Amino acid sequence: MLQVSTNSTQTWDVDYRAENLITINNEPFSWDIVVLGPGRFHILHENRSVAAEVIQADYSTKTFQFKLNGQLVDLQVKDRFDLLLDKLGLSAAIANKINELKAPMPGLIVAVRVETGQVVQKGDPLLVLEAMKMENILKAPGDGVISAIKVGVRDNVTKGQVLIQFS
Repeated sequence: MLQVSTNSTQTWDVDYRAENLITINNEPFSWDIVVLGPGRFHILHENRSVAAEVIQADYSTKTFQFKLNGQLVDLQVKDRFDLLLDKLGLSAAIANKINELKAPMPGLIVAVRVETGQVVQKGDPLLVLEAMKMENILKAPGDGVISAIKVGVRDNVTKGQVLIQFS
């Protein structure tokens, strides 16, 4: 189960556990999707055609930006663990204790946007990671000071590799 929201005004509960069956807010959701290229899709839903393109995907903060028929849409996704932490009131406390940024997937570092000693706030862009022909901006998981940058431009990284350390 995922909770997907946009601009904090609309929220959907998405259940994808059943094979080939997706429900949104407990209603069946049927669609046809065709992959056109890296990050580009054509979707048919209720006899409507949608051209979709992934503009930005930040897996560490679970935020995504899509272009749907030319309109930009920002989405925030919470999985069952995020929802549980919210329910227990622990999400803010855990976010502030993160002292490392790890690679969410294997890829190539194409830009480093910070330097050692720089003060960053939650959500500030730190690195650009290219994976599967898409550029992903990795953002600061919390407030802090950059204590070490463990990678450089053109470095290949593996999933889970420490990229930046905070103090």
